[in-house]
Amino acid sequence: MNNVRFGDMISLAEGLGFRVVRTSGSHHILQHPGAPESVNLQEVHGEAKPYQIRQFLKLVERYGLTLEDQE
Repeated sequence: MNNVRFGDMISLAEGLGFRVVRTSGSHHILQHPGAPESVNLQEVHGEAKPYQIRQFLKLVERYGLTLEDQE
């Protein structure tokens, strides 16, 4: 998983119901009401870190999260 724009990653996370609850430097901490774990995403040269994308996708799969209806 390489070359994913950070803005696209945040948009995907928000579409899945995550919310940025805290930002500390380059660390963006996101939480989802249906998942007890939070996820950390960092922007490096405009892209999300590949290992964090993998962690995020595993969390989405673990809790069966899906895109929210966009009305």
